[in-house]
Amino acid sequence: MTSRPATASARSVDEYRDTVAALLAPLADRRDETVPVPDALGRVLSADVLSPIDLPVFRNSAMDGYAVRAADVAVTPVTLPVAGVVAAGKPGTTPLPDGAALKVMTGAPIPPGADCVVPVEDVRSDGDRIVVERGRGQGEFVREAGTDVRAGELVARAGTVLAPRHIAALAAVGLPSVPVLRRLRAVCITTGDELRPAGTELAPGQIYNSNGIALAAALRADEVDVLEVAHSSDDAAEFTAVLRAAVASADLVCTSGGVSKGDFEVVKEVLRPLGGVFGSVAVQPGGPQGYTVVDGVPVLSFPGNPVSTTVSYVVFARDVVRALGGLPPAVTAETTLLTPVRSPAGRRQYLRGLLTGDGVEVVSGPGSHLIAGMAWADVLVDVPAEVTSLPAGSTVRILKL
Repeated sequence: MTSRPATASARSVDEYRDTVAALLAPLADRRDETVPVPDALGRVLSADVLSPIDLPVFRNSAMDGYAVRAADVAVTPVTLPVAGVVAAGKPGTTPLPDGAALKVMTGAPIPPGADCVVPVEDVRSDGDRIVVERGRGQGEFVREAGTDVRAGELVARAGTVLAPRHIAALAAVGLPSVPVLRRLRAVCITTGDELRPAGTELAPGQIYNSNGIALAAALRADEVDVLEVAHSSDDAAEFTAVLRAAVASADLVCTSGGVSKGDFEVVKEVLRPLGGVFGSVAVQPGGPQGYTVVDGVPVLSFPGNPVSTTVSYVVFARDVVRALGGLPPAVTAETTLLTPVRSPAGRRQYLRGLLTGDGVEVVSGPGSHLIAGMAWADVLVDVPAEVTSLPAGSTVRILKL
């Protein structure tokens, strides 16, 4: 491993990540909302949810079989008359006659007087009678009321990310809706005269607009409600109009492009007079970064190279956004580097990597334009700023994409 001092003129990755966290911190104060249980999958509970009922609601049968008294089937074989049938969904209030059986379906109420169920597999029919060939003890195959959850008991805690199993429990106790954290609302804005939408024919010098779609996908993966993926040319008046519309509806705005040192950096041109801060972070890709608060709405400005845009969100904003949505941080780990790498002095580099059973293999090159190559990666390989080379076999930190 070769090391050199980090560059002093640019912010460190950790410093800029803290800046973004502080910028977005006020978004934690947004209001909760109530959503129907069927629509709550993936949402985060904002309060503890208690059961309004006992579950099971009533004593019921765990099997198709015959409700009997355990004392009547203690010695087998024994013949009992069948006094009737209790179906699921029926009241089941008919008492069990002495020395008899009542046929019950799974989920049907246990009739008064019965204390166990003999499954149909253990019974032989004989006209209007049954021959019980195997006895059952008191309570067998009987589901007592409230043995799953009692009225007033906890069904799910605040902060739970609702999975299908939670939805099932909430529906079973009859809750029509639940309180959840309101999702962050975001607008993504891409800039550049060269960008064209997919499906159109490219003229010389033009490229397809992938950054807005990529940013929106990353935000949606973190449970953000993306209101719009907007685009502006390099005209300052047009960008101003697009920005004003975005901050009027969104909690967060993410822009791509227009933050570097070129001649047509419209994002810097418009946002600097509004208090925007722009500069360099000691990172590759994604060095040029900026942030502003416009009408109370934080605006994160990422560089326009496709990989830079995606990596910037992942490294600087993703965990903050996830925390605001009640989600855990993205997965990080350490593993073995399978490919030797070189890294620029003074810059913390995030290489694209593919996890295997033996470690991580670097895929694609380090270029910030290689977005198709990034599709083969499932992690970022974190190379510290002071490191300029790592041999295969080194231990490296990885960040899941």
